[in-house]
Amino acid sequence: MDVLFTKTFAPLWALVLALALFLPVRQLIWVIYVRRAMRSGDVDEEERLRLRRRAGVTSALLCFVFAYFYTSHLFQSGP
Repeated sequence: MDVLFTKTFAPLWALVLALALFLPVRQLIWVIYVRRAMRSGDVDEEERLRLRRRAGVTSALLCFVFAYFYTSHLFQSGP
């Protein structure tokens, strides 16, 4: 079991962390997008779907980058 927590498996842990963070971060970003769009005008269902896809792409990139840097910092060789 200790072998799973080595530097060799850091990319796997980055992927797991990114997947775990994806849904809540996507929901948060989507709500922010929709509220901003509602302030500027009327938002129909098509616009909400477009904003959800946009939030999905943004959150996927953000979660993967964060997870990669976090796990690389976590698994770097210490003193």
